[in-house]
Amino acid sequence: MALDRKPAPNDLNAFWMPFTANRQFKKAPRMLVAAQDMHFTNSQGRQILDGTAGLWCCNAGHCRPKITEAIQVQAAELDYAPAFQMGHPKAFELANALVGMAPEGMDHAFFCNSGSEAVETALKIALAYHRVRGEGARTRLIGRERGYHGVNFGGISVGGIVNNRKFFGTLLAGVDHLPHTHLPQNQWVKGQPEHGAELADELERIVALHGPETIAAVIVEPVAGSTGVILPPKGYLQRLRAITQKHGILLIFDEVITGFGRLGAPFAADYFGVMPDMITCAKGLTNGVIPMGAVLTSGAIHDAFMTGPEHVIELFHGYTYSGSPIAAAAGLATLETYREEGLFERAADIAPYWQEALHSLRDLPHVIDIRNMGLIGAVELDPIAGEPTKRAFEAFLAAYDKGILIRTTGDIIAMSPPLIIEKTHIDELIGTLRDVLKAA
Repeated sequence: MALDRKPAPNDLNAFWMPFTANRQFKKAPRMLVAAQDMHFTNSQGRQILDGTAGLWCCNAGHCRPKITEAIQVQAAELDYAPAFQMGHPKAFELANALVGMAPEGMDHAFFCNSGSEAVETALKIALAYHRVRGEGARTRLIGRERGYHGVNFGGISVGGIVNNRKFFGTLLAGVDHLPHTHLPQNQWVKGQPEHGAELADELERIVALHGPETIAAVIVEPVAGSTGVILPPKGYLQRLRAITQKHGILLIFDEVITGFGRLGAPFAADYFGVMPDMITCAKGLTNGVIPMGAVLTSGAIHDAFMTGPEHVIELFHGYTYSGSPIAAAAGLATLETYREEGLFERAADIAPYWQEALHSLRDLPHVIDIRNMGLIGAVELDPIAGEPTKRAFEAFLAAYDKGILIRTTGDIIAMSPPLIIEKTHIDELIGTLRDVLKAA
């Protein structure tokens, strides 16, 4: 049966859409009804080139056969299995495959349902870890300005994006923030910036203020994505790692965006050669097809809980859908797709072409900065006086009308295409964006 390209819900009012200007959207809906590889199809039957891998998540492209088949087969075989005190094989298989792909030293995986839940899980594990080791005074959590760690209360507490925090009252107590690393002297940088490694030393000031014995963990995105692609200066992550180790503080890398090939390596920890104590991941874990997240932990963290009588629960935390059968099947098929098609290596190979294409937009009106790393890119626009975010949002609408999907955060255009992107796709994406920005 032919796919109906024009399905139309009879009422858009009931769905309160997330992170969306609901009133604007419902006046002129942008409906996607199908997808394949690098393209969405909208309800008018037009092809939309995906410049954002959905929401940073469809790293292998859309509707990939191995992943689709794995979900179909699993749904017919075992739809759900209890996550507490029971198991099913694919959750263990996926944990083994994930640990096998992860940086050396990441020995265990705790499954959840999203990046937000992965962050909450990691923060709770950090607090509990110190407690089971007899250092229960370590309750402080350190995030970073302009950091994004999901939308649960722990995540917005350690996060540093103003609008994600200011509407929700008092957040977690005992949280402090490092400064962000977006410095004016790094404007127009290609790849990792030269200036700003010393910003990691601000952690020493925070340690001196509160006392190292009160601090449980530091959480940072190796590359901050949702806030507008903020890159770590050379040496910054290495210094942060050294300071946390010096003071017995756990270091958590939020790799919900950077995990699974976005930088041309399995994880940013591999790319930068810095080993944290925990890694949060989601998005690309199942190629965005089924909600799933995970926290990867070192053996030392896991083993600290494995004491006392064997019949006693070691960690009082988890979710109804932790490692659910269909999500686990999707995850296994996704990791196999990455490996069989060499997508991480492919991303590394095409990244220089992506970089040069992206920076070719430098001469356009209102463009005030361009940043990139791996297959991530940001084009920052000069805000319209008195109307912040409007210039980028208008570019987003114009780009969609011209057949490309980009993402905006503030007045920054952020792009993160699927790792299967070809040079011709890059030419189309950047060429169309050039036309949009010329006309802005």
